[in-house]
Amino acid sequence: VQLQASGGGSVQAGGFLRFSCAASGSTFSVNRMGWYRQAPGKESELVADITSDGSTTYADSVKGRATISRDNAKNTAYLEMNSLTSEDTAVYYCNVRVKHCSGNYCGTIEYTYRGQGTQVTVSS
Repeated sequence: VQLQASGGGSVQAGGFLRFSCAASGSTFSVNRMGWYRQAPGKESELVADITSDGSTTYADSVKGRATISRDNAKNTAYLEMNSLTSEDTAVYYCNVRVKHCSGNYCGTIEYTYRGQGTQVTVSS
């Protein structure tokens, strides 16, 4: 599974960012798609994720400021974040969980794939 992620960069406090993550490669069924982030000196944390049926999870720190969505036909997820603060500065990683398939049969084991990460810097 290959992940093509875009988005991130430098933005002023109060600004807006949009991320995308597209999964491609061998035959698979994508369950959860989302983003984790890791700030310097801190542990990695889930920002938001979304299941194939549209159920979403958000970190408390981004609730009300972030919206995650996905296009199942394109195996692509999108994350929009607004009202950014310096607390949002981190490396953001696209993260997907898939089941590999052969023909019409998909395995029961989920595999996790994570993108290379993109730096987000919010300046005041």
